Amino acid sequence: MATFHTETVQSGLALSRLHILFHSVALLFLYYYRISHILLEPSFVWIFMTIAELIFGELWLFKQAFRWRPVSRAVMPEKLPSDGKLPALDIFVCTVDPEKEPTVQVMDTVISAIAMDYPSNKLAVYLSDDGGCPVTLYGIREASRFAKEWVPFCRKYGINSRCPKAFFSPMGEDERELLLLRNHEFLAEQEQLKAKYNIMQKNIDEFGRDPKNRSIVFDRPARIEIINEQSEIPLVVYVSRERRPNVPHTYKGGALNTLLRVSGLFSNGPYVLVVDCDMYCNDPSSAKQAMCFFLDPETSKDIAFVQFPQMFHNLSMKDIYDSQHRHAFTTMWQGMDGLRGPGLSGSGNYLSRSALIFPSPYEKDGYEHNAQNKFGNSTMYIESLKAIQGQQTYKTSISRNVILQEAQAVASCSYEIAQIGVMRGWRSTYLYPKRPCFLGCAPTDFMEGMLQLVKWSSELFLLGISKYSPFTYGISRIPILHNFTFCYFTSTCQYIVALIVYGIIPQVCFLKGTPVFPKVTEPWFVVFAILYVSSQSQHLIEVLYGGGSLGTWWDEQRIWIVKSIVGGIFGSILAIKKRFGLNKAKFILSNKVVAKEKFEKYEQGKFEFEDAALFMSPLVGLLIVNILCFFGGLWRLFNVKDFEKMSGQLFLLGYLAALSYPIFEGIITMKSKVQ
Repeated sequence: MATFHTETVQSGLALSRLHILFHSVALLFLYYYRISHILLEPSFVWIFMTIAELIFGELWLFKQAFRWRPVSRAVMPEKLPSDGKLPALDIFVCTVDPEKEPTVQVMDTVISAIAMDYPSNKLAVYLSDDGGCPVTLYGIREASRFAKEWVPFCRKYGINSRCPKAFFSPMGEDERELLLLRNHEFLAEQEQLKAKYNIMQKNIDEFGRDPKNRSIVFDRPARIEIINEQSEIPLVVYVSRERRPNVPHTYKGGALNTLLRVSGLFSNGPYVLVVDCDMYCNDPSSAKQAMCFFLDPETSKDIAFVQFPQMFHNLSMKDIYDSQHRHAFTTMWQGMDGLRGPGLSGSGNYLSRSALIFPSPYEKDGYEHNAQNKFGNSTMYIESLKAIQGQQTYKTSISRNVILQEAQAVASCSYEIAQIGVMRGWRSTYLYPKRPCFLGCAPTDFMEGMLQLVKWSSELFLLGISKYSPFTYGISRIPILHNFTFCYFTSTCQYIVALIVYGIIPQVCFLKGTPVFPKVTEPWFVVFAILYVSSQSQHLIEVLYGGGSLGTWWDEQRIWIVKSIVGGIFGSILAIKKRFGLNKAKFILSNKVVAKEKFEKYEQGKFEFEDAALFMSPLVGLLIVNILCFFGGLWRLFNVKDFEKMSGQLFLLGYLAALSYPIFEGIITMKSKVQ
């Protein structure tokens, strides 16, 4: 039986598992040392240190599930059926606020989606405008007009960078030069298209200068408009669902639910691509790469989604805020892929519509019973579910006007239902191709990065204490190792307890001359040294294996501590407020517009803490404690000369001081600015 993809288990698996065993034994020795000491001489200091080390050990154990069987995959799109036999595909793009998500940038994403290397009659692009802003509707009309010339141009010359902004920028220079060498007609056509693209940008910017055209409308009826249904480019549909101030709309989840229903009435593609409005399609072949899993005879039955990594075009070489999330999209997602599949990221995922509708790949029949309670009272939408089972994607017997009327109904706020439920039996897969399939705009500003982190941390915390917690619901339904990965995600807020203990108690004890680690001459000191070297070596090997450097390894340690403290404290507070209804629901939208001065500092590898005083407060507090205790403890150490028993704490404080220097430098710069 032909297969369209290959799976390769990463090399060094035996050594990695041996390391896990070795590190686990060392941890047991450490706990024996701590607990036996507490039993002999109980003290609050040692109890707190033991609790911190138990938390570190627990989270380390959960994290090893990612390293148990990491895999990488390769696809063979050349083996797919001909274009005429490919299934239909719907692309969902969501936007809200033109102030934070510039309309021209959103239209670049839409155009790159329209220009995908996929049959036009099998492709449909839906833009959800959750702000109901006039400039977004105007922008997609302009983008559609430009796409009618851009798409044939891309197909004629086989262009890879099908986002016009990327193609005409310095990033696309190599491809342009190569195409010019192959075809002398290319230059003239390129200049014509570039001029038309500039006109499109200018028109959108001029229309958006009026504040009324950029304003979010919070009280509005649904509006569905077919922007294009001519055959030369895919179907393009604008969707602005109904919004009423007194009706919850569940933010992006609600927007995607609406797109799922509206698209079910128009194109009803059995597969769906979800991309953020700032994350353009960088490789037009990504759809066919995803189909290598959905259409593969060995994996097609139970694949819920294919996840691509989120990669970014605006990162500096140092990436001091780790905006690329290297660890997540290499170690974690590839590790989960070797178990039962990665988690669903917010963008760059191809989903099976069946997985969004049916709870199990083996329970697609019988949904007609009580269908209106599950899917609402639209008989036309319920009928579309039957088409999904037979993969019939276009309705020719119903007029467009009737479909538009029904689309208005399913886009009403009264129709919003909990449509996407718990999936059982489905699995996912992960593809990390050499050429990034999607490129977005990452936060390059400390404040924006922390806002995003706090939002994620609070939701993971809430998941951990919900009825779907991996500790209760997942443990009996998901394989143990795969469940460990979700246990890790929902437990990361625990790091704050361990980090505060390790950020205060050893420091204060160093100042007072109270040891919390064994003497450097004692055999037990070797256990602590082994655990430190073991964990750092594991991290270093993963960074170097992924193409990083020693600088990356060092910077990731710093930002991990920062993110764990900020995300742990403020994520937990936000989650508790949400849990008890003390926090008014508010969607925190990442700002895609970055000030030039802040971006320049980011490129230089310098921290910028402007407007982030609240998030910085716990870090500043811990930094002050460390500095005072470090220098006060050194003074005491040189006078008392008890180096033997204080060596462990001296190393810890020195290590933290070295890590913290760039943060201290950023704080001083911020203070001088204020003055």
